[in-house]
Amino acid sequence: MLSNNRISYSSAIVGLAFCLLTTSCTKSADTGTRDYLHAGTQDIQAWRQMKFGLFIHWGPVSLKGTEIGWSRGGERRGRNDKSTGSIPVEVYDNLYKQFNPVKFDAEQWVRMAKDAGMKYLVFTSKHHDGFSMFDSKLTDYKISNSPFKRDVVGELADACHKGGLKLGYYYSPVDWYHPDYRTENHARYIEFMHGQLREICSNYGKIDIIWFDGLGGTAKDWDSENLFKMIRKLQPNVIINNRAGLPADHDTPEQRIGKFQNDRPWETCMTICRQWAWKPNDRMKSFKQCIQTLVKTVGGDGNLLFNVGPMPDGRIEHRQVERLKEMGAWLKEYGQSVYGTRGGPFKPGAWGASTYKGNAVYVHVLNWSGEKLVLAPVPKKIVAGSVLTGGEASVRQTDEAIEISIPKTDRHEIDTIIKLELEGPADELTPVGVPSASLAHGKKARASNIYQKNHHYGPDKAVDDDPATRWATDTGTKQAWLEVDLGEATTFNQVKIAEAYDRVREFELQYKNSTRWKNFARGTKIGADYSKTFEPVTARQVRLNILSSTDGPTIWEFQLLAPKK
Repeated sequence: MLSNNRISYSSAIVGLAFCLLTTSCTKSADTGTRDYLHAGTQDIQAWRQMKFGLFIHWGPVSLKGTEIGWSRGGERRGRNDKSTGSIPVEVYDNLYKQFNPVKFDAEQWVRMAKDAGMKYLVFTSKHHDGFSMFDSKLTDYKISNSPFKRDVVGELADACHKGGLKLGYYYSPVDWYHPDYRTENHARYIEFMHGQLREICSNYGKIDIIWFDGLGGTAKDWDSENLFKMIRKLQPNVIINNRAGLPADHDTPEQRIGKFQNDRPWETCMTICRQWAWKPNDRMKSFKQCIQTLVKTVGGDGNLLFNVGPMPDGRIEHRQVERLKEMGAWLKEYGQSVYGTRGGPFKPGAWGASTYKGNAVYVHVLNWSGEKLVLAPVPKKIVAGSVLTGGEASVRQTDEAIEISIPKTDRHEIDTIIKLELEGPADELTPVGVPSASLAHGKKARASNIYQKNHHYGPDKAVDDDPATRWATDTGTKQAWLEVDLGEATTFNQVKIAEAYDRVREFELQYKNSTRWKNFARGTKIGADYSKTFEPVTARQVRLNILSSTDGPTIWEFQLLAPKK
């Protein structure tokens, strides 16, 4: 429970800061020197250096174990589709009357995040369902009117400030509960929304991040320019994401690792299980998946915001806590290759990713193929090499390539980290891609279906050696095929496939023999790291034929490899 002393003290400090900031910001705005639409360079750099944060989606819906916001029945104003949730609106909107998470402990959450090696926390203050997890004076639909009565947002603010964890709040401009949202009275909703964000930015001390989730709304829909100005006057060092109709400070790829991008900050938001909110017996990512997701994200020059969904009683599942603790233990050993680094100079690929800091380059090998790793050449001399994960490496540098060899006994299944010391700063290097051994790389590809006929999800994205791009199919698609033309008859004996979302249930691999397709392999599930070796096949055209899928199949990468000499 928040004490009156803490509220009064915080309010006084924020009030004084607001007066000073209002004067200085107005003056700056008049002279054109203050940019309210973007964070300062130092604030962005500090956020980028943290690399790893905790996302938390929580609310009364945890009583049902269904998805937050999306499982609410009723009309979804502002969306063209007519879909709705599984829980009748009259049930969903009254769940808060039963919500009493007596085992919630904000300080315990903060300790868990810190034990995981996370440097910041972002919590859902209000999702699309309109329920406020703070004691807002502008609505009765809030946590302080539940049996629990306590202000979760306030207690988290206290715990983060006390524990030295940077603090952020998710806020959804979308609100399917509010009577004025997306009606002729939408202006009244905007006043309400701005008012709630003024409360959040005024009543809880220093806030480092505001994380919007506007579902494609425009800046006009949320009056975002005035909203940003108000937020930055109250919280001048805050970072704001790109989901309120403006580019703001960083991009937010969701449930996928973003592409390599070092000219604009980005942050992948992803769940530790499959659902954002808590779901009983939800499938959890393995330790290997968790670490490799973090490494690939940081190697692409992004941050990772990793989500957990607390249970109805306020606790976070023990198995999720233990998985995060495992990540923290790994980061204690190898965090020098993550924190404070930038992505590159070798762009991520099927082999792994790289990071750098100063003169040091950290090569994270996630998948070994053959006796050595071959990297593109760089115009700086490597003066030393070592293996952070143990053992010794042989590093050979020529004008054509960098070759790294490590005994198989010293290779780690999850991540083998080689540290290369350069003769000068790595940030002077232009990032380079690592050439793939895939025979399908860059070849012509076609498919039976493309998601919304959008070329960004075309079949060529499955053979481009970029793990951040994908071939995707329309929602509801159960069968599909991806065909690659190798240009000439080519011999191969291995296939590697990376599938998103684990939807495929039955598939076959085929090659074209004259005018007919002939199977050379079959399988059920593909998953994120499928690999199969078979008797050599010589063909020009190859096809992945998906016979059964729970929903639209999505393939990150489809690779064909030649027999080893």
